[in-house]
Amino acid sequence: MNKLKEYRIKIKELPLEGRPRERLSIFGPEALSDAELLAIILGSGTKNLSALELAHQILKEVNGIKGLNKKNFNELARFRGIGKAKAAQIVAAFELSRRITSYQENKIKMKSPQDVANYLFPKLRALNKEYFGILILDSKNKLKKDVYISIGDLNSSVVHPREIFHEAILELASSIILYHNHPSGEPEPSDIDKQLTSKIVRAGKILSIDVLDHIIIGDEGYFSFKEKGLI
Repeated sequence: MNKLKEYRIKIKELPLEGRPRERLSIFGPEALSDAELLAIILGSGTKNLSALELAHQILKEVNGIKGLNKKNFNELARFRGIGKAKAAQIVAAFELSRRITSYQENKIKMKSPQDVANYLFPKLRALNKEYFGILILDSKNKLKKDVYISIGDLNSSVVHPREIFHEAILELASSIILYHNHPSGEPEPSDIDKQLTSKIVRAGKILSIDVLDHIIIGDEGYFSFKEKGLI
């Protein structure tokens, strides 16, 4: 006896208002779910899954859009149904979203640690490696440049004061703010973080470049050396 083949509804067989691309054009991107937006980026599914079904499956496996953002190219490419081309599309989409903040740099004024954290959260909170950078400020505390100094592994990045102040001197910085993320999600500083910060602050005094703060970004919060009286 022949078994009946399972019939799966393809996206193009859905009514127009049920298709992600059409819904985006009619209602705008904010009306779409994470899975629908991901389906648009994927463009197509597999032999057995539509793009929307594949998107739901991926998000379930990585624990949502936040988990997806933490996956690098090679990790994504290994997922069944993604491959290198779709992995590149996903990584590129997330990177574009992170870069949006850089286009507003000249308008940003760092008045408080919260201002700094608000600026850094979108680009740092979901990264799976430790990034150490500096915000270079002018005499009015406006952001002149945001520079990555070092990219490390899951637990640390290697930073030397000369690399930090090389960038600051080139930009004629009045002051700088140090920052890095903790992929573990906990923003509390380690002993190494504290020692490094003290070393950089001392070097800044010699060069007449104030180190205003060191911000550590975690999953849901931040740690400010200035707020805690450590600078």
